[in-house]
Amino acid sequence: MKLEWTRKEFEAYVLLYAAHCNRIEDIAEQNYIRTKINEKTFHKMHTEVVLDCEEEKLHKIQHYVSLNNFSQEEKEGLLRAVKQVFFADGSVDTLEKNLYKILKKIID
Repeated sequence: MKLEWTRKEFEAYVLLYAAHCNRIEDIAEQNYIRTKINEKTFHKMHTEVVLDCEEEKLHKIQHYVSLNNFSQEEKEGLLRAVKQVFFADGSVDTLEKNLYKILKKIID
């Protein structure tokens, strides 16, 4: 698999996956993500997240992380941003909690 994402595209993919994991993309979640990335990147990566199956999403994230050297600070920042997406709508459901655990294992 060859992923030619920029770091911002990767960040967008992870955050959009987090927002989409329970199939309910709240406007507050989308607005938070838009504070992190530009509109063009948002739409490009949103389309990719929606089209990929769960297995592909996790595999892409794992693959990108394994090929790129992230500092501990970058990893922690990304995981904090994922939490912000989850909390943006005021509640965190079971699917979001479970995805966070998986992403933490992959990214950390």
